Amino acid sequence: QLQLVESGGGLVQPGGSLRLSCAASGHSLGYYTVGWFRQAPGKEREGVSCISPIGGISKYQDSVKGRFTISRDNAKNTVYLQINSLKPEDPAVYYCAADGRWSNGCLMGSQYSYWGQGTQVTVSS
Repeated sequence: QLQLVESGGGLVQPGGSLRLSCAASGHSLGYYTVGWFRQAPGKEREGVSCISPIGGISKYQDSVKGRFTISRDNAKNTVYLQINSLKPEDPAVYYCAADGRWSNGCLMGSQYSYWGQGTQVTVSS
């Protein structure tokens, strides 16, 4: 059973940066498509970015293009989300998810079978 654990969240100033990690155990993450999602209070969960198993294809939600970068290190069984130029709309609980399939719909949460518990990203005022 694949298990995912997110880390790296925290309190960041507007315009700041942080890197989220999604570490897997129980199976090699290299076989899986991995997505990052976020959910802010009172809002629906939304897909932020996703990456194909080998890492050759990545997708981003329009609002984060140019600011967020997804990457993976299959040797470390970890996928990362680099967040730069943090905006007021970015604070949320960020989740990673994994699935054995790849599709162009990888920003949709319904595609994923495995989910982490989330890590909180907060912007200081």
